[in-house]
Amino acid sequence: MKNKPVILIADDDRTMLAIIETILTQNNYEIITAINGKTAQEAILANHAKLDAILLDRVMPDTDGIEIVKWLNSSKNISKPPIIMFTVLDKPEQVQEGIDEGVFYYLTKPIQENVLKSVLSSAVKESIQNKLLAQELQRHRGGFKLIKNALFSFHTLAEAEDLSCFIANFFPEPTKVLPGIAALLINAVEHGNLQISYDEKSKLISEGHWKQEVEKRLELEKYKNKFVEVLFNKEAEKYSIKVADQGSGFAWQKFIAVDPARALDNHGRGIARANMIFDSLEYNKQGNQVVAIVDKTGKESFTW
Repeated sequence: MKNKPVILIADDDRTMLAIIETILTQNNYEIITAINGKTAQEAILANHAKLDAILLDRVMPDTDGIEIVKWLNSSKNISKPPIIMFTVLDKPEQVQEGIDEGVFYYLTKPIQENVLKSVLSSAVKESIQNKLLAQELQRHRGGFKLIKNALFSFHTLAEAEDLSCFIANFFPEPTKVLPGIAALLINAVEHGNLQISYDEKSKLISEGHWKQEVEKRLELEKYKNKFVEVLFNKEAEKYSIKVADQGSGFAWQKFIAVDPARALDNHGRGIARANMIFDSLEYNKQGNQVVAIVDKTGKESFTW
């Protein structure tokens, strides 16, 4: 039997804590609770290896959410699962502060159950990807180091997710680059080949029809033969991937950074996250090709 995802909820509002715990327990999650920042840190220390996500209140009386995130970022021997932060969103700069610290998931109080489940599902999916990557890395790390060039093509979201985990192993810090690679590959399918707009995806996710729509489009005559091509290249200490889809392109410019006004949307952080992860992220003008680079040499310029 598959293990339940393990979620830590930290909130000093006991009523809110109980409501969220009830919702998530009913949806097959294993829950750990903390009533303030101190007990949250203690719970993280005791359970970090098995946590799949942390639901963290932005404002708590002893240690606020941002302080906990900074503590996690500075703790080298503690696993850091995706963090979902509760906020009243009265100050956009507070949201930006969280984004700068790596918080990419936000929820406003009072919590809407459907949004909570949607956002948590995305966070847990990311966590599971990272754990699978770590297992794969332990088994095959020596062989991955030998790869200098590799070319891949894929069609579906499932293939994009599997390939993301595989390609991340080619880089010196696989777990760091995995979310960025996954975002670029998934984006190439959804917004590239299948031409699903930002607003369309928002609506589909909120209605619970996103996966069905993706599967339906993949079978349509217009899209069924389209694929995404990924080229990996390593030169000395410079690692790169080139991702090219067969769509007409999209307006990538407005997604290259996380806009606090979109921080509560149920998607839309992937490209900005990739931009923060890689040393260089460059799209072509059309928006159907992107090159992402990790440069350990410190030198400029890289050409294809």
